[in-house]
Amino acid sequence: MTSKKQVYDFIIIGTGASGSVLAHYLSSAGADVCLLEAGKHYQAHEFPSDELHANTQLMWNGGMDPSKDARTVFLRARVAGGGTIINNCLLDRFDDIALDDFRTKSGAAFYNRATMDTHYSEVESHLNLEYISESDWNGNARLYAEGFDKLGLQRAPLRRGQNNCNNANNDCVVCLGGCPRESKQSMAVSFLPSALARGAQLKEQFHVQQIIHGPQQVAVYGSHKGHQQVLYSRKCILAAGSLGSTELLLKSGFGVELPALGQGFHCHPQFMTIALMDEIVDAHKGAFQALKSDDIRFRKQGFKLENVFAGPAAIAMLKTGFGLEHQDFMAEYRKMACIEVAIRDEIPGTIQLNNQGRLVLDKPLSDIDHQRAEAGKQQIRDIFAAVRARSIMESPLCIALHLMGGCNIGQKAADSVVNDGFEVHGFKNLVIADGSIYPMAPGINPSLTIMAQSHRASQVLLAECGYTDTSNQPEYSLHKVVSL
Repeated sequence: MTSKKQVYDFIIIGTGASGSVLAHYLSSAGADVCLLEAGKHYQAHEFPSDELHANTQLMWNGGMDPSKDARTVFLRARVAGGGTIINNCLLDRFDDIALDDFRTKSGAAFYNRATMDTHYSEVESHLNLEYISESDWNGNARLYAEGFDKLGLQRAPLRRGQNNCNNANNDCVVCLGGCPRESKQSMAVSFLPSALARGAQLKEQFHVQQIIHGPQQVAVYGSHKGHQQVLYSRKCILAAGSLGSTELLLKSGFGVELPALGQGFHCHPQFMTIALMDEIVDAHKGAFQALKSDDIRFRKQGFKLENVFAGPAAIAMLKTGFGLEHQDFMAEYRKMACIEVAIRDEIPGTIQLNNQGRLVLDKPLSDIDHQRAEAGKQQIRDIFAAVRARSIMESPLCIALHLMGGCNIGQKAADSVVNDGFEVHGFKNLVIADGSIYPMAPGINPSLTIMAQSHRASQVLLAECGYTDTSNQPEYSLHKVVSL
């Protein structure tokens, strides 16, 4: 006699800014939720202590997914908590420019200030948010501020998810490889443990291979710690990020009916400029990011500037050459200051599979992208000249952050993948609310907005079950309300 198969209410693939938020709100309402994560679920004390091991253990392909032309490197996480584990947890709301552009491009009416502020406020209530104060500035931030002030440029403090970080006295570069102090407000210390406490299940190191959509349920095939498994749910939510969600749909054959799948791939290309100073800067100590540009001219030109730094291995990769010249450069690590220019890309790329089923990321920079990067670099040159830098090194490496698109939101299956109810066109039991649905690059860190729109998606899903308000309500069982 065979046992009856288990059918979850929701299977969520991915545990980052989208998956963990969805799991929290759905499980809080009583739903039977199963989270699938390709990476490992680390406890704070288990995170790698150095950047080389962090790259290999917490990211796909050692931290480097190259573009088709090998000129751009894409970073994406492979760990429970997703990209929130390896980023600096900078959490900004979109401005009206981004929201208006998103609404115009996609036709999704919810991209407006009043609606999104409601969702922003809800997810922010679960996070501790702080602006980096001047008392926590390190030498790099002080040089950044000095240069901006001398040139009459507008700057502003960065808002970060952190709690009792004490970053003035610690080496905070390690937070790019997980936060050992449980201060950074990643999914690992916020929405994910909350979801698990409310009954959600987590299957770590589960590599999803195929999704099969049916009229009543979805089958998810994969390998769990080396063993083949198939799981079933009434609805499946893809929350694996721009590359992961797109790849899964492509490998599962959805591209036949979704011609826009893999199109509209955007990111925020970033270029780092390092200045060598006469005095010790120690940019790797304290809050290694604290300030951002706040000049409307920069926003209109499509770029922003932030003070930033990295560990010695990453800095070494930014410098071309080898031998004694490279060694002499790295010997001045403590005297380095650094500013990045991140641009709002203009021309989208594509995400495709080759004949071996491997991802091919075609994302060349357009002439407009190069112009925006050059405008930002010139400002950085002027800033470092104003603070008396001995010399500067502009890295030729383009690092693509904030990967977006591939499953764009829109009104028709002919030119988009997801509708404004977060449902995949023609496949009512497939849902996506992560960054892959973005119709363009916002020019603003997307993490908080991914959380906010995932909260909205949870409300849409729960409303389908006859439950329209999850705030201040008792928990309930989906099966007692309506069958999915």
